[in-house]
Amino acid sequence: MKIYTKVGDAGKTGLFGENHVSKASVRVAAYGNVDELNSVIGLCRTTKIDDGNDALLQSLQSALFNVGAELSTSPKYEKDIGVPLVSDADVEIIEHAIDRAESELEPLKTFVLPGGTPGAAHLHLARTTCRRAERSVVALVEAGEPVRGEVLRYLNRLSDLLFVLARLANHRASVPDVPWVGRGAMK
Repeated sequence: MKIYTKVGDAGKTGLFGENHVSKASVRVAAYGNVDELNSVIGLCRTTKIDDGNDALLQSLQSALFNVGAELSTSPKYEKDIGVPLVSDADVEIIEHAIDRAESELEPLKTFVLPGGTPGAAHLHLARTTCRRAERSVVALVEAGEPVRGEVLRYLNRLSDLLFVLARLANHRASVPDVPWVGRGAMK
């Protein structure tokens, strides 16, 4: 199978189970942003992430691939895509990972800026990319397209996890989080 189809030359792409749609469609934007998030998490994994969190990030990438497959499928063909759909159990896995990570951290006393270690900065980039993907899926819902609630919950919780993992990366490297300093506090 060739990688190029030439369909994209006219600004179109195919959804599983449907004819071609515009590459500017809300659905294509949603699964494109999930794909970008998956790539950013891959970038995070190239930094010095401990083995446990690397395995977690790898499993998140697999789940995100499934989310992208679901979003790139016409909803009436969802049962035919052949990948597991994210579930509330997947959301609970993320919640447990957040709880484990937070158990090592001091409670937040201020807002923090992205930064610290390279790993933490990359995880913050993944967090913001996740929020964009989440907004794209919300836009899809608001455009009247059906999206399972589990997808929205998964992305919402995932951005929380990426934030906590960024803080944990700094903590484990003995690098403080970068505190936000309001303009009135600057001298």
